[in-house]
Amino acid sequence: MDIHVLSLFPSVFSGPLEASILKRAQEREALRVHVHDIRDFTTDRHHTADDYPFGGGPGMVMKPEPIFAAVEHAAGEIDSRLGADVRAPTPVVLLSPQGQPFSQKLAAELATQPALILICGHYEGVDGRVEEHLATHALSIGDYVLTGGELPALIVIDAIARLLPGVLGDAESAENDSFAAGLLEGPQYTRPATFRGLEAPPVLLSGDHGAIARWRHRQALLWTWQRRPDLMSQAELSAEDRAFLDMLKQATGSGLPSPG
Repeated sequence: MDIHVLSLFPSVFSGPLEASILKRAQEREALRVHVHDIRDFTTDRHHTADDYPFGGGPGMVMKPEPIFAAVEHAAGEIDSRLGADVRAPTPVVLLSPQGQPFSQKLAAELATQPALILICGHYEGVDGRVEEHLATHALSIGDYVLTGGELPALIVIDAIARLLPGVLGDAESAENDSFAAGLLEGPQYTRPATFRGLEAPPVLLSGDHGAIARWRHRQALLWTWQRRPDLMSQAELSAEDRAFLDMLKQATGSGLPSPG
């Protein structure tokens, strides 16, 4: 996959792209990330990429001209590199607090694309014509405001990279991640089995893979029910799952029953 990132601060990407999974994905050529400085597409000698908002108000707004030019440049590079492999217009994603909430489902959908263009907003935002006439998606990573779209862009890239074939050492890692099945992933344990008198769950040491799978699934149900009940309405639940959740809801006293 080719991802082209348009940013006023391209240096933000150098560290994260050179470490861990993102570095491995690029070394394996499953992912190619190209970072473009939006100021390179300005036309004045001061490389002006922002201006005062029409109608007044605080802050500055990113100008449309360099963003449109940068997207057109990136699209040209994608067409030149991938050619016939691009059978549909490349998604152009604007990272914005006003965008659609980013999710694992959206990450999986975007991971099927041969290429993406990510636009990092900054200051008070971007000229409205960018979202209205250029971007195909507007995405938000949460209900809070950041300085710019660079960190959200890295989050989107990381979430997508994990889903690309050959990136993770174990294909099951992505399948078992939180949100992959609509549930949070439950707790994990490793050696030593006993630490400061605290025991790892015996079922995980039993060698009974069926029992381990059931335990992990129930832990996922329990954690999701406790921590993110809003996800339960979207999860694919079996009759057994619903019975287990009914038991949790009916539980009384100081604690919840352990999903053993």
